[in-house]
Amino acid sequence: MGEQAGRRRPGPLAGLLVALVVAAGCMGGGLDQGEPQQPRPQRTGQPASPGAQTTRADGTTSVAEFKQDFNDAVGIAERYWTDQFRASGKRFDPIRRVVPYTRAGEVSCGGEGLPRNNAVYCSAGDFIAYDVNWSVAAFRQVGDAFLFYLLGHEYAHGVQVRLGIRYNFTIQQELQADCMAGAYIGDNVRSGVLTLDEGDLDEFREGLLAVGDDPNQPWFAEGSHGTAEQRSDSFFRGYEKSLAACDLG
Repeated sequence: MGEQAGRRRPGPLAGLLVALVVAAGCMGGGLDQGEPQQPRPQRTGQPASPGAQTTRADGTTSVAEFKQDFNDAVGIAERYWTDQFRASGKRFDPIRRVVPYTRAGEVSCGGEGLPRNNAVYCSAGDFIAYDVNWSVAAFRQVGDAFLFYLLGHEYAHGVQVRLGIRYNFTIQQELQADCMAGAYIGDNVRSGVLTLDEGDLDEFREGLLAVGDDPNQPWFAEGSHGTAEQRSDSFFRGYEKSLAACDLG
């Protein structure tokens, strides 16, 4: 994803995401209550102003490039949702903070320390927290497309809070967030803000197939995110049909 300046190294995307996401238990985060502990989180109100010309292509590997791409994803998400809310006659307040962490328990949500290999939206503190080592490892193997999906899904949880959307079951929240992440990426591709490299859609598809719940997990269980097929269907429904497909009311 980005300008057409080269392709990423080939790599086992699905295998990587199984190791880094499924083993972690929860990629999608949730709507837990809490405030971040130390370190002092960075604010997302000062992002770069990326477009297709500044969003990096796949194949980048350095931590500096990771930070730039992540800031790009945050900045694009802020502008995207600001525009969507404005079109509905509403004001959008960007998510207050994005908090990187490196150790289990370094950041807490609702009084509970976050584990390694995870990303989460925490509603009371209005922040996204992510394990930076895990995210950089995925970035190096997969490319920046992973970051845009990760950020898009977590940011969608913040939008759900702003819209007052609450479902009875976790799976409903998560599949809607997948749809909203798909709309965020798809709409920005169609507008020219983002550019997909050849094969990126297949990589999204493979990744979504890799992060589905265990087939034996009840759909109504707390923390359920949906089967591989459900997650893929939700994401690509949003990607192809925009937010109208995401049951936002």
